[in-house]
Amino acid sequence: MINRNRLHYAVAVALLASLAMVGCKKKEEPVAVTPPPVETAPVAPAEPMPAPVPAGVAVTSVTLGTATGADKKITAPTMAFTPNDKIIVSVATDGTASNAEVATRLVYQDGQTAGDMKQALNTTGAETTNFEFTNANPWPAGKYKAEVTVNGAPASTTEFEIK
Repeated sequence: MINRNRLHYAVAVALLASLAMVGCKKKEEPVAVTPPPVETAPVAPAEPMPAPVPAGVAVTSVTLGTATGADKKITAPTMAFTPNDKIIVSVATDGTASNAEVATRLVYQDGQTAGDMKQALNTTGAETTNFEFTNANPWPAGKYKAEVTVNGAPASTTEFEIK
């Protein structure tokens, strides 16, 4: 009988050991399952963005002087003025425009605006637009710039001096 008890005892110990091992077994982490890729129709390339429409009129030249002829062109171009001179900025353009805004701004060497004028331009070809700047007091001596824009976009910058 002793052998039988030993056998039962050995079986019981073996069962307890296997249960202990199963009970102590580390829980398995859930495995993320990635679904297979879904086939999609090929995507057509995006249409390129259209280029911005340029202004219908372009500045072809800017001339400075103190007097103009009947054709609106500067009679004696200069880049040096005296403090009492009238400054005329003559802007030659070409193209087609309806109410295009042509503007000229005189900027003193320290960045201050010394004068600013705008005109609406209606044209179907070459055109000359003049901006006449005068000052009740003599112009301060120094370096200046005449900045021309068309519809707010920079078109030309011309440097000049008042001596």
